[in-house]
Amino acid sequence: MLSAEYLPCESAVQALYCTHHSWLNTWLRSRLGNAADAADLAQDTFVRLLQKTERFELKAPRAFLRTIARGLVIDHWRREEIERAYLESIAHLPEALAPSAEARALVLELLEDISRLLEGLKPKVRQAFLLAQCDGLTHKQISMHMGVSLRSVERYVAEALYHCYVLRYET
Repeated sequence: MLSAEYLPCESAVQALYCTHHSWLNTWLRSRLGNAADAADLAQDTFVRLLQKTERFELKAPRAFLRTIARGLVIDHWRREEIERAYLESIAHLPEALAPSAEARALVLELLEDISRLLEGLKPKVRQAFLLAQCDGLTHKQISMHMGVSLRSVERYVAEALYHCYVLRYET
């Protein structure tokens, strides 16, 4: 058991790294099927620990590391899915209209930010918001499309807007 009561945070992370990095890397490789991504996410797991300001005591260090790494794997898969969908959407463009590598990277970053903003929304709230913002449907059209009342659509869209506002301006 590692205890931060006796070790500064950096020393505790160093001890965790020395003891469990190889195991974590192997665990991640089995999930990702890719040694390079596994190595990156293993490093990111320990970087997350170094960024924690509070001291910690671990009774189950592997479970703790696995929890952090699992979240990073989910983020990794989400980024891959976003990138795949974006690349499919621009694949049909003529070469002259295709975005540059820099523009693609900026768009992907923006899409990841939007995805993170929307992930905390309930499915119906997210759907109503996307229909309003992306498809340009009116609230009445959304209510007919979703089979809910106009009042529900108004509430869903307001909830989504408030959620985005809070994440953008109050954090």
